[in-house]
Amino acid sequence: MHKVEDPKGLYAFVAEFSDAEAMVAAAEKVHAAGYTHTDAYSPFPVEEVMDALGKHHSKLPYLIFGGGLSGGLGGFAMQYWMNGVDYAINIGGRPLFSWPAFIPITFECTVLASAFSAVLGMIFLNGLPRPHHPLFNLEEFANASKSGFFIGIEAKDPKFDKEKTKSFLKGLKARGVYEVEH
Repeated sequence: MHKVEDPKGLYAFVAEFSDAEAMVAAAEKVHAAGYTHTDAYSPFPVEEVMDALGKHHSKLPYLIFGGGLSGGLGGFAMQYWMNGVDYAINIGGRPLFSWPAFIPITFECTVLASAFSAVLGMIFLNGLPRPHHPLFNLEEFANASKSGFFIGIEAKDPKFDKEKTKSFLKGLKARGVYEVEH
């Protein structure tokens, strides 16, 4: 059963670590403990942390592929319709369906639809626009863009228990464990 999120209550527990290696080691333990609604925050990209948290793949490449495929097919179909059906004029004995002439426009429509799919898919998958995140309420979180390394476990996690989760994060040798309210 999925827990219902209280909009005015606890959002998450966040643990702060001294460096990237400590954060990655803690992320492995968080994932091994069975927490799924987690995230890591650091001042620079840490490639290993996504694998450590068990977040391997994004749906974005599939959205981009689908957008590109539909753009290419749509561009090709548009040209076929305009040249072969809607405004069919036989000039100089050329065929109405001359697919080699359709290649540049089909390519451009593929690229255009892929780009739009990438931008809109990224915005949608990142949950944007979100002008304010509950973590911004935490004073210590200002260090996330300078020198802080954080792991958060959200309260909507099925395994989340206020006392057990807090003591679990304290056991990971964190510099501090903080409560984040909505």
